[in-house]
Amino acid sequence: MIRIGGPVACLGETMVAMVPETGETLAEARRLRVEVAGAESNAAMYLADHGVEARWVSAVGDDPFGRRIVAEVAACGVDVGGVRTDTGRPTGVMVKSPGGQGTRVHYYRRGSAASALGPRSLAAEAVRTAGLLHLTGVTAALSDSCRDLVDSALSGPLPVSFDVNHRPALWPDGAAPGVLRDFADRADITFVGLDEAQELWGAHLADAADVRALLPGPRVLVVKDGARAATAFDGATAHTVPARAVEVVEPVGAGDAFAAGFLTGLLRGEPPVRALRLGHVTAGAALRVPGDHGPLPDPARIAHLLDATEARWASAASPGGVTDR
Repeated sequence: MIRIGGPVACLGETMVAMVPETGETLAEARRLRVEVAGAESNAAMYLADHGVEARWVSAVGDDPFGRRIVAEVAACGVDVGGVRTDTGRPTGVMVKSPGGQGTRVHYYRRGSAASALGPRSLAAEAVRTAGLLHLTGVTAALSDSCRDLVDSALSGPLPVSFDVNHRPALWPDGAAPGVLRDFADRADITFVGLDEAQELWGAHLADAADVRALLPGPRVLVVKDGARAATAFDGATAHTVPARAVEVVEPVGAGDAFAAGFLTGLLRGEPPVRALRLGHVTAGAALRVPGDHGPLPDPARIAHLLDATEARWASAASPGGVTDR
């Protein structure tokens, strides 16, 4: 398994999310609660929860939303010294619209402060002095300069973890399949969902092994098969760990949590199976809450789960899940 060191810099946009109260549709809601939502800051917060030195690098507007985001991420123990305040651009906003077919998301981020990020962001001290850079496909979709940022990072000296994190609404130009396949195959560590891979690159991808054949480049490839299992390829060797039973309140954010848990395992030098288990445990924390960031089990409980026999772990496998769609 690849050896990586900290600290981990997570670079990407975080927005304010406006969410109706539980059980209400957006059209009916009289009140919206304010949350913080961003794939990379989610990962940074869960890394910090695990005791990893995590940094969030981004840009926010010089506005109350931007200040609120920075304060909330910092309160989780994340280093926010690499966040730039842009006086000429606003902080992005998203609005969640729950419904019978799932939750739709409406984005108001065009021209946002973070959409102006570019390759120069990689020169920030918070990135240059990190041991690992974590990026997602969301950043690649925000603007040409953001896409150039990801491309430059993957050509740079720092090891890169890349979560495909495909959001179809952010790719109206239809470029996602080609761009995300290129980026996913060039990263040192790549995370992708099986359903996500099928949507992007074809239904013929029947299982994790097919995805590995399509993406031979990453030293470590993690394929998440929804509520069923996750498989980590360490070179050509595959390790599969089933998901555990989780009562799902809201799936958004669970993929970011899974990535943070798995990366924590790698940083600790854990073998692949224990890193995958830690990914599932961390994803469960996100699945159990309506927001993106939920509390981890206490350390003794986590240790108990990581030490469980294979049979005992498998006995609790069920339709929880690590999807982040």
